[in-house]
Amino acid sequence: MTRILFWIALVVLIGMALRAKLKKMSNQQPPFRQPQRPPEPVREIESMTQCAHCGLHFPASEAVHADGHDYCSPGHVRLPPK
Repeated sequence: MTRILFWIALVVLIGMALRAKLKKMSNQQPPFRQPQRPPEPVREIESMTQCAHCGLHFPASEAVHADGHDYCSPGHVRLPPK
């Protein structure tokens, strides 16, 4: 008889614990969401040029201009174009 009472009490306690847990979860606020960042602005595509000596392609803004040619570095300005 005591075994039956023990199992009934155990089932009641588990039921009460589950009900309290479910009630707590239903009263809980939704998780905090971080605000979305705006998309990064699209950058303009920069034109490329080629070194007159070595043939390396690089951005036109970094070019060294000499004698109507574009060079990748001041050292290549002194060398003949290919």
